[in-house]
Formats: sequence, C-alpha cells, structure tokens
Amino acid sequence: MEADFLQTMALTFKVAIITTIVLLPIGILLGYFLAYYKKAFMIIIEVLVWMPLVLPPSVLGFYLLVTFSPTNFIGKWLMDNFNLKLVFSFEGIIVASIIFSLPFMVNPIKDGFLLLPKSLKEASYTLGKSKIYTLFFVLLPNIKSNLLLGAITSFVHTIGEFGVVMMIGGNIPGVTRVASIAIYDEVETLNTSLAHQYSFSLFMVTFVLLLAIFYINKKYFKVA
Repeated sequence: MEADFLQTMALTFKVAIITTIVLLPIGILLGYFLAYYKKAFMIIIEVLVWMPLVLPPSVLGFYLLVTFSPTNFIGKWLMDNFNLKLVFSFEGIIVASIIFSLPFMVNPIKDGFLLLPKSLKEASYTLGKSKIYTLFFVLLPNIKSNLLLGAITSFVHTIGEFGVVMMIGGNIPGVTRVASIAIYDEVETLNTSLAHQYSFSLFMVTFVLLLAIFYINKKYFKVA
C-alpha cells in the first residue's frame, strides 16, 4: 500500500512539473501578445485562454476525450503518423493538464506586462534593441514575481485537478492514476485513512508553495 502511495504521488508531481515547464514559454508568449497586441482577433484568443477557468472540467475532459479518440480524425492522425495515443495515457494527461492550467500561467504573466511602464519598452527600442532582446532582457526581469506566481499556481492547480484527468486518462495505476483520482477511489471504498494521507499531502504542498510565493514577493520583488 505504501508503494502505491509513493508511486501515485510521484506520478502526480511528475505531471505537475512537466506541465509547468511546458506552460512557462507558452505563458510568456501568450501573455506578451495579449498585453501588447490590440488586434480585434486577440479577444478570441483571450476568451479561449479563460475558457478552462469557467468550463466544468468534465466538459473540457469530454471534448478532449472525443478529439483525441483513435476513432476521431485527430486521434487517428496522431496514432498513424506519430504512434501517439493521447486517450488513457500519460501523454494524454500531460496535454489535458497543459490546456486546463493554461490560464493560471498566462494571466499572471499578462498582468505583469500590463503593469510595466510603457517607457521601459520604448527606451529599449530607442537604444536599438530588438523585440526579442527587449522581451528577455528588459521586460521579463521586471516581472519575476509574476513568472513565479504563474509557475506555482500552475503547479498547484495541476496536482489538484480531477475531472479533466479522469475523463481523458482514466484510472490506470502508475500511468494516469494521480493523487486526486486516488482520493476519490479511497473514499468510494471507505478507506478514509489513505484518502486522508493523499489529501493532507496535497494540502501541505499547496500551502507551503503558496506561503513561499507570498513571502518571496513581499521580501524580494518590488516591481509588478
């Protein structure tokens, strides 16, 4: 039983770490464009970024399940061309987690860009610096607290997600059975002791990470 607990927790953190790492560059690019590009179509992108926040997880999970099913065009194409199966697989819950946690990474980064004075970017351009240089060496160093907030909230949101992972990943021990699903299983079988062990572990990890970000923001980051 202890081995199952450790395996499930390790898988949970593995999913959260990979999701956060993949989301960071995506969040930077989307946050940048949403903050600085005011084209009409950007409102559609912003709505799509927000959708995982307001949609019931089961709805998002259902459509991901249908989309990536091997009987569907996209799922069949991925299987035929890349031998990639996203339904009831580890890769599938990674993709689902990235989509479901997207707003938790993008929105803090976008807000950080919006809080920066316009003169910062303009001064860099005046000095002949490129947009890429300005982004990585002028803007991003000034929104470190927002980057940290996006990374940590994405991580803690991922370790606690249930509906999306259950829909597309199912409950396969060692493959897709993350802690949130294990809690549900243990409660159903009236094994409240193990359910408490999972729940308390997630509670403490979330508490410590959020405490750390508030402490770091107040102590070290004065901009953004």
